[in-house]
Amino acid sequence: MKQDKTQLIKRLEERVEKHLQTAIQTFQNLPETDLLRPSAGGGWGIAQCLDHLNRYGNYYLPQIEAALQRGTPGKNSDIFKGSWLGSYFTRMMEPETGKKKIKAFKAYIPPSTLDAYAVVATFIQQQEVLLEYLKLSSDVDLDGQRIPVSIARWIKLKLGDVLQFVIAHNERHVQQALRNLEKAAA
Repeated sequence: MKQDKTQLIKRLEERVEKHLQTAIQTFQNLPETDLLRPSAGGGWGIAQCLDHLNRYGNYYLPQIEAALQRGTPGKNSDIFKGSWLGSYFTRMMEPETGKKKIKAFKAYIPPSTLDAYAVVATFIQQQEVLLEYLKLSSDVDLDGQRIPVSIARWIKLKLGDVLQFVIAHNERHVQQALRNLEKAAA
């Protein structure tokens, strides 16, 4: 699916900025008991949702940084073409299109006991880094660099696909964390 690269990066930056503001204005100011409370339905609490995202960030952020460093300035395109597999993974993660519940892989399942404030601080820091990488990505061909997928490293997606996937995955779990907050208030 062809997309205007400038518009794509702008949309992704807006989403990351929204995640960052939610973490700063909402999650950072909650009592630890609220952050650690499991979901009423038995699912992850807020801190667990964010820790899950931090675990993915620990993998993908260094991979994105390396891809940006490998990118060749001047070999830049104004269009991002993406791949069918990258689009598929992103649609699976998008809250609007990925309605099916997906079981997390063992390495990405958060423990039940966490330092909730450290988890929130790490999430905020990772979102700031991701915003910086999005700014840098405007100078790199998003189709030209490939990143191995965390759960199957022999599968490599284009940098632009990975950025979309990671941010859709973040959206999915930030919404989950916010639902936990809403249910606790009800």
